[in-house]
Amino acid sequence: MFNTGEVDLYYERRGTGPFVVLITGAGGDAGFFSQLAESLSDSFTVITYDRRGNSRSTGRTGASTTVREQSDDTAALIRGLAGGSALVFGNSAGAITALDLAARHPDVVRALIAHEPPVVGVLPTTDPWHDFFDRIGARYRETDAATAGGEFVRTIRGEGEYAWPQDLAGRFFGNADYLLSSEWEAWGTWLPDEEALTNASFPIILGAGSEDRGLYYGRPSVEIARRINAPWVEFPGIHLEFLRNPARFDAALRVLLTQLHTAAEGIPDAWGTLSGIEPGGSSV
Repeated sequence: MFNTGEVDLYYERRGTGPFVVLITGAGGDAGFFSQLAESLSDSFTVITYDRRGNSRSTGRTGASTTVREQSDDTAALIRGLAGGSALVFGNSAGAITALDLAARHPDVVRALIAHEPPVVGVLPTTDPWHDFFDRIGARYRETDAATAGGEFVRTIRGEGEYAWPQDLAGRFFGNADYLLSSEWEAWGTWLPDEEALTNASFPIILGAGSEDRGLYYGRPSVEIARRINAPWVEFPGIHLEFLRNPARFDAALRVLLTQLHTAAEGIPDAWGTLSGIEPGGSSV
């Protein structure tokens, strides 16, 4: 457990190399990234964690949480476990947390990849997805977490076509009421600090899966990238491709992480010298 001063965050650390922090979305469980983190750990030190109030972390008080609290937690974790600076990848609501982290705690972010942040507020008010969070929130108040949560999951392309790890599924459904009662409004109303993100001193990349065109968690990434003049990339697959096909998602993500690490650190000095090379070109 890592104590932020407010909550205890369950975390997992794998591998050696540059620090990478993976932030999960709805359900808040590190298990979404278990296979991806294991794969990336041959090149990176990968930290995953259960967000506050979810699964094995503390912080479920009955009060609503805020995106600010979520990004403060991540900043504390990076300062405490990653030497104060890390490459950051966030998916879905985790991408919202990552963008808020970049705007409010730029000192802990070496580079950021925001994958499919569902920022419906950047969509036109006439867009049928603009009131998505309001509709699901109202459905929860009218019925229950199981009904509203089921309707939410059915909007995520590809779900039901592959199996989740059994332990993750159990914890996720245990988090459904907390998601809808304490987190949902914060995710649905959050808007990016465009000025802070535009002026960031580190790289920010927005992206979305190739199969998620037209959806409320894919399209906002394009609009945010346009507003803050950031690169946008197309990832393979669906919203949770790292669960459906972790090897495929790893192949795309590790290229970006490697490029961002090199951009942040520069070319190592050893590559600019001839030390270790004998005359004639053979290695010492």
